[in-house]
Amino acid sequence: MNSISVIGTGYVGLVSGTCLAEFGMDVTCMDVDKSKIDMLNTLKLPIYEPELEDLVEKNFKAGRLHFTCDIVEAVEHANAVFIAVGTPPQEDGSADMKHVLAAVRSVAEHMENYTVIVDKSTVPMGTGRLVEKVVRETLEQRGVDIPFDVVSNPEFLREGSAVKDFKHPDRIVIGCSSDRAREVMQSIYRVLYINNHPFIFTDIETAELIKYASNAFLATKIAYINEMSALCEASGANVQDVARAMGLDGRIGKYFLHAGPGYGGSCFPKDTKALLSISRDYGCESGIVRAVIEANAQQKLRMFNKISQAMGGVAGKTVAVLGLAFKPETDDMREASSVVIIREILKNGGNVRAFDPIAMENARSYVFNDDDIYYATNEYDAVKGADAVVIVTEWNQFRNLDLRKIRAAMNGRFFFDLRNIYERDYVEDFDYAYSGVGR
Repeated sequence: MNSISVIGTGYVGLVSGTCLAEFGMDVTCMDVDKSKIDMLNTLKLPIYEPELEDLVEKNFKAGRLHFTCDIVEAVEHANAVFIAVGTPPQEDGSADMKHVLAAVRSVAEHMENYTVIVDKSTVPMGTGRLVEKVVRETLEQRGVDIPFDVVSNPEFLREGSAVKDFKHPDRIVIGCSSDRAREVMQSIYRVLYINNHPFIFTDIETAELIKYASNAFLATKIAYINEMSALCEASGANVQDVARAMGLDGRIGKYFLHAGPGYGGSCFPKDTKALLSISRDYGCESGIVRAVIEANAQQKLRMFNKISQAMGGVAGKTVAVLGLAFKPETDDMREASSVVIIREILKNGGNVRAFDPIAMENARSYVFNDDDIYYATNEYDAVKGADAVVIVTEWNQFRNLDLRKIRAAMNGRFFFDLRNIYERDYVEDFDYAYSGVGR
C-alpha cells in the first residue's frame, strides 16, 4: 500500500487526503493548527463540504486516514508528500509562498528515503525549481544525500462539489521530470488511471501555469457575461437568452455563462491577481486578466447601485439578504459578493437582516458581527419588516420560496433576484417590484 502524507487540511488538503484514502492509500494529513487536528481526530470537520464528512469518518475508522501535528510522523514513512497549504495574495496580488516553503523545509528536514514532493497548492511558475533548490540546500545542511523528485499536480476542485471533482476529474495534470516520479504518481492515481480519466504529463512549469490559465479563463467568461448583462439591461435584451444561444456554440460552451453579482471564493479572485503578478514578473502584459479583475469588482458595486437606485436610496431602510456564501454548498465567505453589497448598504445608512443555510457562523466570525447586521433564524425571519429582499446566493431552498408569505411579512415590495432563479411574471403576480440581472 502506498503511504502518502498531505501537509495542510484546508479544502484542498483535506479533500485530497480523504479521497486518496478512499482509493485505498494509507494517508496521513498533517497541519500545524492543533485545533483543526483535534477536531478531525474527533471526526468534526473544520470546513463544510458535501459528502466529505461521511468519507472522513469511513476512512478514519478503517485505519486508512490519520491526522497529526507531528511532521516526523507525517514524513518518515511517506512515499509522497503533498503540499496543500495556503498561498494567499499579498498586497501586490502575488502569491505568498511562505507557507509552501516552510512546509517544504520541514519535509526535507525529516525525510529519510526517496520521496516525491508534490506541489498541490496553486503556485506560480518556477515554484517547482525553487522547491527543488530548498530541498537540496536543507539536505546539504543535514549532511545527507537522499534522492527526491518534485512534482506539480495542481488541483481543480470546485467548492461545493470537491469530492465529486476529485473522484471524477476532467483531467489529472502531472508536471515532472523523471520516470520514477511519474511511476509513483501513476500508482497513487491508479484508480483514476485504469478508469481512463485523461492524464496530462508535462514539465513542471507548464503544469503550474495550467491551473492559473484555467481559472482565469473561467473568470473571464463570468466577467464577460456580466458585462453583457449590463448591456442587456440598458437595451432591453435578455441575458439568459443571449447566454443560452452563445453556449450552444461548441466553441464557447454553456458553462460559466450565468449572469450574477460577480465571482468570489478562494480561487478566482486570488488566482487572477496572481496571474497578473506572474505576467508582470515575466515582462508580459495581461490586459485581459486585468480587465476581468476590474470588471468583477465593478459588477459587485453595480448590484448595490441597482438596489439603491430602485429603492430611491437605502438610508433608513431594511434589506433582507438571502445567501451570504460566495456560492451554494459551501460556507466560504472569501470575496463573496454579499460582503460588498452589505457593506455598501451599511455605509449608506441602511439596515441588513441576513440568512444563509451554512455560512452565517463564518460571516459572524470574520466579516459582520451581530452589532452590524441581524442574523435571522431562516429566510422567513430575515424578511420581517424588510423594504426589500435580495437573493445573493442561489441555495436550492431559495428557489421555491413562499412568496405570498414573504410579501405579507415585508414592509416594502422590492424583490432583487441577483441569480435569476425566478421568472419576472411569476414574482410580480405576488405584487413585488421585481429586478433580475440582465433581463
